[in-house]
Parts: sequence; structure tokens; C-alpha cells
Amino acid sequence: MMRKLLLAAVYTGFALGANFDAAQAGPLEGLLNGEMKKLVLQATPADLPQVDLLDMQDGPQSLEAFKGKWVVLNFWATWCAPCRHEMPSLDRLQAALPDIVVVPLAAGRNAPDQITKFFAEAEIKNLTVLRDPKMALARPLGVVGLPMTLILNPAGQEVARLIGDAEWDSPDALAVITALSQP
Repeated sequence: MMRKLLLAAVYTGFALGANFDAAQAGPLEGLLNGEMKKLVLQATPADLPQVDLLDMQDGPQSLEAFKGKWVVLNFWATWCAPCRHEMPSLDRLQAALPDIVVVPLAAGRNAPDQITKFFAEAEIKNLTVLRDPKMALARPLGVVGLPMTLILNPAGQEVARLIGDAEWDSPDALAVITALSQP
């Protein structure tokens, strides 16, 4: 008898959890397929810390420059094999959806000349790199592994997060990003 009650409680918990996740998905219900199953949606959009970032010439930059647009913010590094693998798909995503902004943010020590060399080798043409050499943004956002990608709404708030690499120009990813960015 006790075992049946325990199984019923576990089953009910799983059922409620599944329903909660489906309810959270909202307009994305049915779109989180393939690698996009790894996408974690925020129940409430989360503000990002305001930090100073750098461009490739060590000039000060900020994510504030992208307010008003949907942003795919990708934390990566030149030494990270999965990051290098997914970068061309981020480049193709930017080309496919020019109304959003794809921002590769080099986290930690990434020499500008190594970034430039990698982008030339991988034929990356549509992306502008920002750098976070002191992990001023990565650390408070809990970036402990690379790559990690955040999707930011036009207010600059995180609405979704994907840990690990993905093919960002896949039909699944394009469907999710298009659905999120629709008014």
C-alpha cells in the first residue's frame, strides 16, 4: 500500500512538472525540438549586470548598445573546441535573421589576434566580437562551462539559456528564435 502511494506521488509530481514546463514554454510549446530541448526558459525575464566589456581594439563596449533588439549572446573562447564548432552556425544565424543581433562574447583570456585568426580560418563574416577578459559578465551569470548562449529580449533581459553547443541555424533553432522575437 505504501509503495502504491509513493508511486502515485512520484507520478503526480512528474505530471505536474511536465505541465509546468509546457505552461512556461507558452509560444514555444512544440518548438523545443532537437538541440533546442536544452534551451531553458526563464519564468521571469532576468536583468543582466551592467559591466564594461571590450571590443577587439580594447575600446569600452556595453550590451546597452543592443537595447531594443533581440540578442543571441554567446559566451565562447578560442581554445574551446565546441565553441569553435558552433561559431559558423552563429554566423549563419546572423545572416538568416538580420533583425536580431548575434554577439559572440569571448570570455576570459582570448588574444585579439587569435580571435581574428580563427574568424578568418572559419570564414566568419557577419559577427562582431566583444570580449570579457576579466569575466566581469560571465562570472555573475554563472558561466562555468563554454559555450553558453543567452537569449536577451529587447529590454536586455535574459529570457532563455542554452548550455553547450548547438547548430544555431538549424530549422529548430530558427523556429524558436523567430517565435521568441515575434511581437
